[in-house]
Amino acid sequence: MFAATFQLGLPGLHYDEAKEAGVNAMEMLTGAPVTAFRDAEIALFGHSLPLMVQDYIGAANVYLALPVLKISGIGVPNLRFLSIGTALLAMICLALAISEWMCVKELHSIRPRAAPHGLRGLQRPQHKLHMASLVTLMLLALSPSFVFWSRQGIYVTNLMQPLCFFCIWQGLRWLNRENTIAALLCAFSAGLAIYVKIQAAWIVGPFGLLLIGWMLLNRQCTVHLNLRVVISGGIAFLVPLLPLLLFDIQTNGLVDVLSTNASQSYYGINNADLVGNLAIRWSQLIQVLRGDQFWYLGGSFANRFAPVIAVVIIVVALWCDYRRILAPLLLFLLAFACSLFTISDLFINHYALLHPLLIALAGISLSIFLRVNWTLRDVSAAIALLSIALWVGADLFATVRYHAALEESGGLADHSDASYHLSYYLRNNGLGAPITLDWGIDAPVRYLTEGAVRPIEIFGYDSLAETDNNYAERLRLFIDNPDNVYLLHAPGQTIFEGRREEFYQEAEANGLTSVLEQVFVQRNQVPIYELWRVK
Repeated sequence: MFAATFQLGLPGLHYDEAKEAGVNAMEMLTGAPVTAFRDAEIALFGHSLPLMVQDYIGAANVYLALPVLKISGIGVPNLRFLSIGTALLAMICLALAISEWMCVKELHSIRPRAAPHGLRGLQRPQHKLHMASLVTLMLLALSPSFVFWSRQGIYVTNLMQPLCFFCIWQGLRWLNRENTIAALLCAFSAGLAIYVKIQAAWIVGPFGLLLIGWMLLNRQCTVHLNLRVVISGGIAFLVPLLPLLLFDIQTNGLVDVLSTNASQSYYGINNADLVGNLAIRWSQLIQVLRGDQFWYLGGSFANRFAPVIAVVIIVVALWCDYRRILAPLLLFLLAFACSLFTISDLFINHYALLHPLLIALAGISLSIFLRVNWTLRDVSAAIALLSIALWVGADLFATVRYHAALEESGGLADHSDASYHLSYYLRNNGLGAPITLDWGIDAPVRYLTEGAVRPIEIFGYDSLAETDNNYAERLRLFIDNPDNVYLLHAPGQTIFEGRREEFYQEAEANGLTSVLEQVFVQRNQVPIYELWRVK
């Protein structure tokens, strides 16, 4: 908790944090008109409720943010407390899922001669937190990847984590305890996880296949699918997906995105290039274990022990006790295979979802050598303890260094706290409707000014590399008014290219001069935002 909550206002508010939770929640709390994504909303008791925040991301974080912001006020640390609470819940669900899996293995390791009437008549193991769960929690608690992604959890949609792990836990409870309620909860949480973000299918899809495979292929399994469970489970799965289905009926957004980006994504990723994508994803997986992907905090600090320990200990555990590790490993490998395909880009932050699963694999593997009756003279237990100490110690060192770097930098690029200064300037100078010529400015400014400033985006989303045919026409609607101000990223920080140059050209074509009025910089004095006027 200390590692996650220390200087929680840093780095600066990222666009996705504001867009995918903060802005809509702020609008609903302040009574401002709700800017629903693609105008897809439902009216309930006089309130407009957004259905989605992106074509493939649901509005669940918006509604979870409402009570948090209502109680604590609208602010950046306030919004991030939601993400940290989500991360804590994810740790609990993952620990319970691991313990349930170890119970399943204990039950199904009983020889048929010891249970002549099958497993149905045996007393189920009492549920308790297993050593594997404790080791996993220890490895997660100070992991830079888990700590710093959890701080900005809305940015990586970390709400998927507890829902996916809860789904696994309840699915295993169904196997272990023949509990139909657990089966329904498993199905419901799977559907809810996919509504939160369609990426959750990376885990719930493979888990569903493994669950069915276990029931069909394991002769000792006493749980069987029947029509009642299938129908009720299907309904439980579909209910949380109703907002997504309604959204697609209104906009056709998800279908369009999936069909348009199936072969080549918006960012140019070729989904047929499995070898190339595999190379990128494998290097990202190793980097996530090291934790050195957070350059935007002001530095890159690695735990170089973690990848080596993880690979070695998982391989050794497979050799020593494959029954405990094989199914979790298959789940992870299938989820990893799903990650080779994308409708956006091969962003490393997608692995915020898979990272805890990988840590769980390492935790289960290490626990195999930490039996209840181990002693210091037990070589395997001593090696496991040393591995845990090296891993946790290196993570702690990296996390402390990240916090020190963050305190100095305030965040870099689109994570910079320069957005705080920009928002303060706009609000206090009465500039309530700046014209935004690049991505990443609108949502943070809206949230940070509590809706007092409502930027007007005109840059166009059609292409990252060039303007669309109507961009100049949109500029002409504003350029004759000398009171308008225009927001751009500084050179070197631009996301959508070509907008700056055409802005200059349009001003010149109208006999006007574009004047740089204000520059907003990072703490290291690197320019991030520019405010222009046309005179």
